[in-house]
Amino acid sequence: MSKQHVSAAIESLLFVVGDEGLSIKQLQELLDVSKDEVSIELNKLMKEYEDEKRGLQLVQIAGQFQFATKQEYASYVEKLIEAPPAQSLSQAALETLAIVAYRQPITRAEIEEIRGVKTERPLQTLIGKALLKEAGRAEGAGRAILYGTTKEFLAYFGLKDLSELPPLPEDEAGAEQEADLFFRTFQETE
Repeated sequence: MSKQHVSAAIESLLFVVGDEGLSIKQLQELLDVSKDEVSIELNKLMKEYEDEKRGLQLVQIAGQFQFATKQEYASYVEKLIEAPPAQSLSQAALETLAIVAYRQPITRAEIEEIRGVKTERPLQTLIGKALLKEAGRAEGAGRAILYGTTKEFLAYFGLKDLSELPPLPEDEAGAEQEADLFFRTFQETE
């Protein structure tokens, strides 16, 4: 493994573990290289991040190496934490979420049949927000992806399980009211 490859691999691993960090021994075992090689590459990375105008630095805390924000940029991070940007969901995403919540596991084609329009983007948005997940594959030709809600979905709406979802009314007018209630509840929690 080249030194550049080791350096890039260390950088990737430290990025993924976040503030947990990794020790030299852990990095050495993960990369299957010597401790000396890991130490040399860590020192090079620390110097690179220190010398270049970047917002991050590589630090060692309690024997663990991790990325941290440079002090000079802390005020921007504080602003983000104090007032995170609003990330509301579109009407299409809300409709898709309601359909999946009540009909899961369900394929994209089935959702599109109910909504009458494409749902690829709303599905990706909901998966990105960890409200939906891939819940398996359908039987038959093509083995379409099945979608379902996540634990984060339940936590977001304060539900112990899906049985606590409001029941769907039998008639269409009632169904529309129920959908409005679901959307209103979701928007209030955002």
